[in-house]
Amino acid sequence: MDNMILMMIIGMGFVTYLPRMIPLVALSQLKLPIFVQNVLKNVPYATLGALIVPGIFLISDDLFFGIIGAVAAILIAFTGANVIIVVMGSIGTLVLYSMFF
Repeated sequence: MDNMILMMIIGMGFVTYLPRMIPLVALSQLKLPIFVQNVLKNVPYATLGALIVPGIFLISDDLFFGIIGAVAAILIAFTGANVIIVVMGSIGTLVLYSMFF
């Protein structure tokens, strides 16, 4: 492997690691208020929703295709099933929908 490529890989790793490490080290001793902690706990759910909801409506020209897949996934998830089961069940539901409609 060329030394230039290796140096670029190391540099890119450093550049992506540094912005994550600095706040972790700098704020590790800081005690955040309970309200801020509760808000930060909800960030992953808000991000996930922001990524999934547009995909539901833009997955196909048929609007019901995404809605049926989302409803199937939500219903299966409420039963307490594993994530793989939820995804496979939603895909299976959409396969059946596309076969008959």
